[in-house]
Amino acid sequence: MIAAVVLPLMAALGIAAAGQRSPNIREAVTLFAAACLIAVVWVFLPEIMNGQSPRLQLAEMVPGIALAFRLEPLGLIFAMLASLLWLINSIYSIGYMRANREPRQTQFYISFAIALSATMGIAFADNLLTLFLFYEILTLSTYPLVSHKGDKNTIASARVYLGILLFTSIGLFLPAIIWTYQTAGTITFAENGVLAGHLSGVELGILLGLFVLGIGKAAVMPVHRWLPAAMVAPTPVSALLHAVAVVKAGVFSITKIVVYIFGLDQLANNDAATFFLSLAAFTIVVGSIIALRQTNLKRLLAYSTIAQLSYIVMAALILHPIAGVGAALHMVAHGFGKISLFFAAGAIYTASKKTELHQLKGIGRRMPWTMTAFTIGALSMIGLPPTGGFVSKWYVLGGALAAENLVAVTAIILSTLLNAAYFLPILHAAWLQEADAPETENHGEAPLPIVLATVTTAALTIAFFFYQGPVLDLASQMMGISASE
Repeated sequence: MIAAVVLPLMAALGIAAAGQRSPNIREAVTLFAAACLIAVVWVFLPEIMNGQSPRLQLAEMVPGIALAFRLEPLGLIFAMLASLLWLINSIYSIGYMRANREPRQTQFYISFAIALSATMGIAFADNLLTLFLFYEILTLSTYPLVSHKGDKNTIASARVYLGILLFTSIGLFLPAIIWTYQTAGTITFAENGVLAGHLSGVELGILLGLFVLGIGKAAVMPVHRWLPAAMVAPTPVSALLHAVAVVKAGVFSITKIVVYIFGLDQLANNDAATFFLSLAAFTIVVGSIIALRQTNLKRLLAYSTIAQLSYIVMAALILHPIAGVGAALHMVAHGFGKISLFFAAGAIYTASKKTELHQLKGIGRRMPWTMTAFTIGALSMIGLPPTGGFVSKWYVLGGALAAENLVAVTAIILSTLLNAAYFLPILHAAWLQEADAPETENHGEAPLPIVLATVTTAALTIAFFFYQGPVLDLASQMMGISASE
């Protein structure tokens, strides 16, 4: 576990040493470290699937509260996803950053590596304070990535990103942690939660609200505005923010807190759980409606992300084991599908400099590999087979039906229709319409590393439909049920 956290930091030092004068060495260090991180993280899989949960205490920060790591099923799912997508994103970044001649590429790769180190710390956190520390490091390390372009508008948007995430975490998340410790005497994650017999009623609901809104990276409305503001970043950063680390850290944290701090039984029949489930459902539907009104491709994908993230929050708050499994599955399915969409958007920009939806007519004929990947990602967001999004939404819907939760069922149905309403016209224009001025369209696919990474994540989206065995087993273990159930 130490190696998983330290390895990206060592990579950052290697990248800094190589610097701008040795770009090939700099990028080789990035790829080598990413491959090593996969090996380090994935070696845990048999151990965790056998029911073990390794723990490591690094230091006691205050009496009774340690900086400590412990690996459990949900954390392993998150770490496996992030480590795999770091390697693929790094391949993509090499093609994108070079083709677009982006400035400060060394700083970009350094910040990226530090962000992955923080992500591993979040995945392995044994308690809320350890989680909070790495959560903040992730926020600070991604600020240089969001502000990468350095112009006035970019800096202003990056400050919105940083301001909202710091305000919510320090103003809401941290007080929730302190309250939990004062109430339960512990902030260590535990099966069935730690708050049983300590808190109930309105107080329990207020604490839940502090966690849900304080973990701003989950982008539950109204603390979602940082996410579209972050669209000023280069596409590999958008992919990191929306598919790999930042937003996944948010929904992972909320899911882990619901399961291991509150406990499903403790939240059952609590009005606040119903309220925040309804808020997540509201975010799903409204985020989809706002996406429907967008004309810029990356902004559409940003609001789509806001909606899709709340699927995971809502699934956790349905408080049914099947829905909890769906939350974990959707972390992975959304990761593969949404990164494919952002990769495709970046490929389109790199090859043609197009960013607006009306410019995409006929682009499927000139960029068939890219648009095939985009199509697969879009179908996954809608929730259609044969994509991973169908599997995860099926479990969330199954949990909602089993819990007889009409709000969740309605949100899933409405958002599916809305997702189709804003993605299918793009696919129709890309594949079936002619460009407005076809004689001026002389571009082809983006550089090979970009296309290779984009096709790979799209293939993973399809593969996850047919085989999700390890993730399903881990998610079922987290919820205390058999995968066959």
